[in-house]
Amino acid sequence: MSGILANKKIIVMGVANKRSIAWGCARVMAQQGATVIYTYQNERMKRSLSRLVNDDSRMFECDVAQDDSIQTAFTSIKSQFGPVDGIVHAIAYAKKEELGGSILGVSRDGYALAQNVSAYSLIAVAKYAHQLELLKDPASIVTLTYFGSERAIPNYNVMGVAKAALESSVRYLARDMGPAGVRVNAISAGALKTLAVTGIKGHGDLLKMSQDRTVDGVSVDLDEIGGTCAFLMSDLSTGVVGDVIYVDKGVHLI
Repeated sequence: MSGILANKKIIVMGVANKRSIAWGCARVMAQQGATVIYTYQNERMKRSLSRLVNDDSRMFECDVAQDDSIQTAFTSIKSQFGPVDGIVHAIAYAKKEELGGSILGVSRDGYALAQNVSAYSLIAVAKYAHQLELLKDPASIVTLTYFGSERAIPNYNVMGVAKAALESSVRYLARDMGPAGVRVNAISAGALKTLAVTGIKGHGDLLKMSQDRTVDGVSVDLDEIGGTCAFLMSDLSTGVVGDVIYVDKGVHLI
């Protein structure tokens, strides 16, 4: 298979089901010639992933809230596949009850949980990939964010704060991993009906508002987001470093 990712090996973290943005990224990257390696949080998530990926040899357990789990997963991946060309970090979590109403309702524990899983995990993933020499030179790390990082989106609350921290982390990681040939960027994806979005109170209104604000009245789709991810994983993007690229059909313009 030929394509802009021919002969590249890329880890995708965070596929939940066929509607996941991570799955859209993985699918397009595979179409562009990449060998895609997957991580999953636990056995329940592995069962969901197995419905999409019929190859256990490319699936590795990794709970990003646990340093030992990241180390074990990356060590196993390197042992089996050797150094890889990129990592897609598509992982975020907040308590459902804190994704609604007022930001004043966010608990201290809920805030810390959202920051740990949604923002710090990118630093942890980059840290252990670097320590274990998992990434080639050049290589690419891409994470996923959302416009709620910079605007007060209804009900997004603690996740918006976590995404703001994630985007800041991208810039600092890009600076510190650049000397090793690793570029770090984020995709700010438009709102789609994913498992993550359905956890937000009033998500139907959010999806409609987002669609209404696109430049053509049509919501962005998984292939469009996946295409940008494939570009950022390819050697065509070696000059793109520490950036947030909007793939939302212009929602952020309005």
